[in-house]
Amino acid sequence: MPNPVAVVTGASKGIGRAVALRLATTHDIVALARSDEELESLAQQIERGGGSCRPRVVDITNPKAVASALAGIHADVLVNNAGVGTLKPFMELTRDEWTQMVNVNFNALYDVTRALLPSMIARKSGHVVNIGSIAGRSAFAGGACYAATKHAVVAFSECLMLELRDSGIKVSVVNPGSVATSFSSAADASWKLSPDNVALVVQRVIDTPPNMLVHSVEVRTLTVPKKKE
Repeated sequence: MPNPVAVVTGASKGIGRAVALRLATTHDIVALARSDEELESLAQQIERGGGSCRPRVVDITNPKAVASALAGIHADVLVNNAGVGTLKPFMELTRDEWTQMVNVNFNALYDVTRALLPSMIARKSGHVVNIGSIAGRSAFAGGACYAATKHAVVAFSECLMLELRDSGIKVSVVNPGSVATSFSSAADASWKLSPDNVALVVQRVIDTPPNMLVHSVEVRTLTVPKKKE
């Protein structure tokens, strides 16, 4: 019997790569990202471990490219992970920076999810996991656009869950706190969650009984940044 298929966006690094590596033990992976070299490295790592990975180099803000990359893919799991963030005061934020965050963090959810949902609905089975952020329920200076997109992810996830649960499809949102990835330029990331910490939560959210849905999870580090003396 073939393995179920998991599609992961932003899979070349950080949380997305960690999710792809964890799910590769039980799923055939379709990995989406813009970096050809990093995707190929991921595919080789998964295949060395006995798994299967189909890399798809695609800009998820391009609807036609998304439709082409996902044509014929019948996903059992979709992890919408791709995200970008430019954190600065609103009056310093350029229109291009605003548009990029909205397109990657939120608008792409439409195209990727819309491409894969029809086959899930037809089979009355599937799981959509959206990677949000604790910024999706809180505000902070410098996060006018980024936090707004994550609030949108939370609302989208809950609305989609209410629409799809009678169709046998699960929708979850995982909201991490600070994670040690290239997303942050902090000099000391030792206190933060690792990408694999978040991937473990995603794996456990997916690995639930058919009649059970974990819709929303917030995951934080137990440690705090060290105070400067």
